[in-house]
Amino acid sequence: MKLFGSSGVRGVVNRDVTVDLALKVGMALGRSKKSAVIGRDPRITGEMIEHALISGLVSSGCDVVRAGILTTPTLAYASRGYDCGVMITASHNPAEYTGIKLWNPDGMAFDSKQQEEIESIIDNGDFVAVKWDKVGSITSCYNAVRDHTDMILRNAGRSSMRVVLDCGCGAGGTITPFLLREMGCEVITLNSQLDGHFPARNPEPNEKNLGMLMKVVKELDASLGIAHDGDADRMMVVDEKGSFVTGDELLAIFASRECRSGSKIVVPVDTSMIVDDALPDARIIRTRVGDVYVAEEMKRQRADFGGEPSGSWIFPRISYCPDGIYAAARIVDIVKERPLSELTGDLPCYPTLRGTIACDDPLKEKIMGAVKQKLGPMGNVSDIDGIRVEMDDGWVLVRPSGTEPRIRITAQARENVEGLYEMAETLVKESFG
Repeated sequence: MKLFGSSGVRGVVNRDVTVDLALKVGMALGRSKKSAVIGRDPRITGEMIEHALISGLVSSGCDVVRAGILTTPTLAYASRGYDCGVMITASHNPAEYTGIKLWNPDGMAFDSKQQEEIESIIDNGDFVAVKWDKVGSITSCYNAVRDHTDMILRNAGRSSMRVVLDCGCGAGGTITPFLLREMGCEVITLNSQLDGHFPARNPEPNEKNLGMLMKVVKELDASLGIAHDGDADRMMVVDEKGSFVTGDELLAIFASRECRSGSKIVVPVDTSMIVDDALPDARIIRTRVGDVYVAEEMKRQRADFGGEPSGSWIFPRISYCPDGIYAAARIVDIVKERPLSELTGDLPCYPTLRGTIACDDPLKEKIMGAVKQKLGPMGNVSDIDGIRVEMDDGWVLVRPSGTEPRIRITAQARENVEGLYEMAETLVKESFG
């Protein structure tokens, strides 16, 4: 059984991710781990899944420390004091989803080998229940947010700028408003109350969902707008004019500050040519889409920076976990130098189109096989993750989502990006046959 996707275990509650599954994950994890810290985002089903995971862990002899509602990067940072960390979150997915993501003490998510070991134990029913007097203990900790905040403050400067912050009713409301105020910012919050129904907007911090933030930044003459997803491992921004800054632009801006000549930068296959052209002296390494794959390659290559255009930014001197809270502090430091609109204005601009087509998981392999056959003759092909075809004036990527029943299409071109995207979209639709 393939349990883990590109970002841990994830799916619709009580359909894909059940109490029984969470119990088994806990039992499998407890076979090799003697201590674990566990946290959750504010989804209304989080506590249900948490109790099942804890039951599985302690029945296998693992001591569990409950950290409560917090962000994924906070939980990952807290993991340094335990054998592992367990985060219950579906990140940017809608409210009916939940998920489980596992962390190593260095802030690195469980890699492919570790995930396969958990899957194998569950498939084989190879659980070990300890005797009654050897079950693990259950305690609580209350300092994880403060510890994470203090770490970021040690690595951030001060600023008195006005910032509008949209936490999307997610876990970012537990830390980012307070952090930015401690940095000296004037913080105006939107949707920063915790609410697992996510009533204000979809948790994904993309341009479509951030209309309110863009409007408020402009109307209140703020220097910056910041947005998180449900668990705040992602962070996206709006410039002082109320314009959404794309993930590719933000990736190039962060990388230019984190890297020197000859530095290694790890990005997924759907990353823009903007990054290559903005950092001609850096070595750009492309990998599969998914922060765990980016982090794995960063660790392997000893890279200086990595990230995804979806809003995941990994600063290895801090952690191998995407840290949207540290990224928020870092962008405040950067914007002190020059307005964000000027920084993005210095970058090359290539039109990009992104979209998705609904596709049930069992069909994905068949569709991708047909797409590869049709796209292959059109240019240089990479099949690291999906099918990316490099052409003279641009590129197109068709790949199955690792977290949703969709096939994603990305096209970028110097000219006629619409034609390139439509060609790829037509090929995918024809492949359903």
